[in-house]
Amino acid sequence: MKKDLRISVVIPVYNEKDTVLEVIERVRATGMISEIIVVDDGSTDGTREALDGVNHPEVRVFGHEKNGGKGSALKTGFARVTGDVVIVQDADLEYDPREYPVLVAPIAEGKADVVYGTRFAGGTHRVLLFWHYIGNRLLTLFSNMLTNLNLTDMETCYKVFRTDVVRKINIRSKRFGVEPELTAKVARMGCRIYEVPISYYGRDYSEGKKISWRDGLAAVWHIIKFRFFK
Repeated sequence: MKKDLRISVVIPVYNEKDTVLEVIERVRATGMISEIIVVDDGSTDGTREALDGVNHPEVRVFGHEKNGGKGSALKTGFARVTGDVVIVQDADLEYDPREYPVLVAPIAEGKADVVYGTRFAGGTHRVLLFWHYIGNRLLTLFSNMLTNLNLTDMETCYKVFRTDVVRKINIRSKRFGVEPELTAKVARMGCRIYEVPISYYGRDYSEGKKISWRDGLAAVWHIIKFRFFK
């Protein structure tokens, strides 16, 4: 891996006061991050107050007055990155920052422009909801049909980009539609996309999981929309 590669991490946050500080510390503990950009997306549970206590030079915190959704938070974060590579990190402990070296390697080796961490290729994962799993696979299949990719996990949080790639993407989705939007746009750009297996420590809804079947239906529309429109 190139030692001079500067890595930025963007963490969109909404009502994650119990986990966000630990996520930041786990990211810092990797020892490979140049900057951490946290975007509080209008939290109402004390998350912003918890973030006010963060005092590390590599961590920058930005806030939205109102909740706009994950897409809105990523748009804010992407506009402020200064590194060569951008990693998207959720704030809920479902994804393990210790896997950053595996995620970044294809880009650092000059093979890839974009890397997805797939939860469905053999990594350790918590056994959870059957229909949630089926929904993820169907959305990925439908996305693949329209983008002509062969991804196994389009909806994954762990997406890694060369910064020059995200500079060319104008995010229009507000909520979780950002996942198919990003996928459609990097496919249209002809980016070299790799997948690597990752672990997944999923939550159920009683533990704070936010995505719902409504977001799944919206994703279908976003897959169609961003296949044919910019």
